[in-house]
Amino acid sequence: QVQLGESGGGSVQTGGSLRLSCRASGYSYRTYCMGWFRQAPGKEREGVARIGTDDTTTYADSVKGRFIISRDNAKNILYLQMNTLKPEDTAMYYCAAPQWYYGICFSRWGDTDWGQGTQVTVTS
Repeated sequence: QVQLGESGGGSVQTGGSLRLSCRASGYSYRTYCMGWFRQAPGKEREGVARIGTDDTTTYADSVKGRFIISRDNAKNILYLQMNTLKPEDTAMYYCAAPQWYYGICFSRWGDTDWGQGTQVTVTS
């Protein structure tokens, strides 16, 4: 099982930036497919960005061009650089790593390990 711990959340004004970090420990080979998700109060959890085994990436339409997912494999750290933040980006952000998935990293995930989350608040 992979242990995940997020950091870097906080409160920022509209247009500002934050960088989230997620430190992974455990079996590192399972950290090669990872992602960031978020959940706002009263809303369902949604995918924000994923990074695959060959460092290819995918993003939700709502964050394309503003967020960048990346990682440092040597340190087992996943990042989410968030720029031009908007009030609608306010949510609890979670990093996640699937224990298995259907086909490729960007398809449906099976059992998934989650971090405890870090709160991002964007004020207008």
